Amino acid sequence: MTRLTGRCQCGAIAWSADGPVLWAGHCHCDSCRRASSAAFTSFFGVQRAGVAWRGAPAVNRSSAAVERGFCAACGTQLFYRSTRWPTETHLFAATLDDPVQFQPKAHFHWAERVSWVQVADSLPKFAGSAEGAEPVENG
Repeated sequence: MTRLTGRCQCGAIAWSADGPVLWAGHCHCDSCRRASSAAFTSFFGVQRAGVAWRGAPAVNRSSAAVERGFCAACGTQLFYRSTRWPTETHLFAATLDDPVQFQPKAHFHWAERVSWVQVADSLPKFAGSAEGAEPVENG
C-alpha cells in the first residue's frame, strides 16, 4: 500500500494517508472552481479514517453538507468532505509531496466547465459525479 503525504504552502499543516486511492480526477464544478480560484481542481478520495493531520486545518462549511479544509496561515486548500460521501476525505492533488502519485482517471462536473479551458486528454468526462453515471464524452 502506498503512503501518501502532503502539506500546505507554508508547512503549518501536513497530512498523510495510507491508500488505497478510491478515485482520482479533475473537478470542474462552480463550487470547486471558486473555492480554489482555478478553472478546475484535481482531487483524489481516500478513506476518512485513514487520514492523519499534523496541525489543525481551518474549516469552512461551504454548504449544509460540505466542509472545505484549508490552512489558516497561508490559505492553501487541503480537503473537501461531504455528507454525500461520509467515509471519504477528498484531498487536493496539488498538496501532494510527490505529485507523480496523482493519476487522474476522469473529469467530473464536465457540464459546468469553463469554456476558455481546452482539455486535450483522453480521460472520460462525466456531466456530474461519476457515481452511477455514464461519461458524456470519452476522451
